[in-house]
Amino acid sequence: MLDTDATAADLTRQIVDMPSPSGHEAPLADAIEHALAGASHLEVVRVGNTVAARTTLGRKARVLWAGHIDTVPVHSNLPSHTEAGFLYGRGTVDMKGGLAIGLKLALELEAPLHDVTWIFYDNEEVEATKNGLGLFGAAHPEWVTGDFAIVGEPSNGALEGGCNGTLRVEVSTTGVQAHSARSWKGTNAIHAVSDVLTRLVDYDAQTIDVDGLSYREGVNAVGIAGGVAGNVIPDRATVTINYRFAPDKSVEQAVAHMNDVFEGYEVVVVDAAGGARPGLNSAIAQGFVTALGVEVRPKYGWTDVARFGQWGIPAVNFGPGDPSLAHSDDERVEIASIESVFQGLKSWLTLTR
Repeated sequence: MLDTDATAADLTRQIVDMPSPSGHEAPLADAIEHALAGASHLEVVRVGNTVAARTTLGRKARVLWAGHIDTVPVHSNLPSHTEAGFLYGRGTVDMKGGLAIGLKLALELEAPLHDVTWIFYDNEEVEATKNGLGLFGAAHPEWVTGDFAIVGEPSNGALEGGCNGTLRVEVSTTGVQAHSARSWKGTNAIHAVSDVLTRLVDYDAQTIDVDGLSYREGVNAVGIAGGVAGNVIPDRATVTINYRFAPDKSVEQAVAHMNDVFEGYEVVVVDAAGGARPGLNSAIAQGFVTALGVEVRPKYGWTDVARFGQWGIPAVNFGPGDPSLAHSDDERVEIASIESVFQGLKSWLTLTR
């Protein structure tokens, strides 16, 4: 059982010390559901290990807040400990600090400025088909409607608008097998990869302005495979390429661009997820930015703000912790950052109507 009367930082410590690697979130989901079920101002529903709660006060606007309850596997970094103003442990950054903030606010704010839907979902760190937010939205589409969404991913206490899309493709070269002692009788597919790699080295990645934020793109080889045996000239080699594209493009446009870059080769799409525009143009978003008074910047990595974008809801990332420390063995979050983000969200949601 969680002590939800504790500070946001101490609640973070409690949640961190409940291991919840992807696929093993049930105990934490049970604890979150138990805490929310005791709040008379909330309607609560659960799908698998995703727990959602919402107010129904008849406000003019509805805000959605979402945070994932899973982490990558623990690697000798639990239980948590504090040192020099930081809380150390698996999930402190990604994203149990944000999770504690969302849970505490859901319980404390009985009459917020806007109606709020709080979603605590599982399986974010694994393949998209298991993503609890997506599965919840499919099961209860009426719960994923609103005017603005906040994803509690670590953003160092800044506000990160939208996110880049991501596309993974395979580009293969072909040749003719032969004995390596008579290599001239074959055609080496691995050697032919040099042209693909040259195109990557020469590629001029763009920085693209989208609704006032500058998104930096990137096209990079992330894997290479080929070879038959130690004495065989290979007839096939494959380069896996990741394209991080600005949210001004659709997945289809990103695929078309890769086909242009690698003209003459077959481009096979392995995985794709569209990005999300910054979502800062609406009045409610502008009010959020003004109330927080924090830095606003683009999100380069993909997050579930893109999923909200697909549902037609503008979304931003806002949470404590340095994203570069996520998944690291010395993962740690500054305790002051947890309290700062908590107070910022609480102040905005309790502004006088």
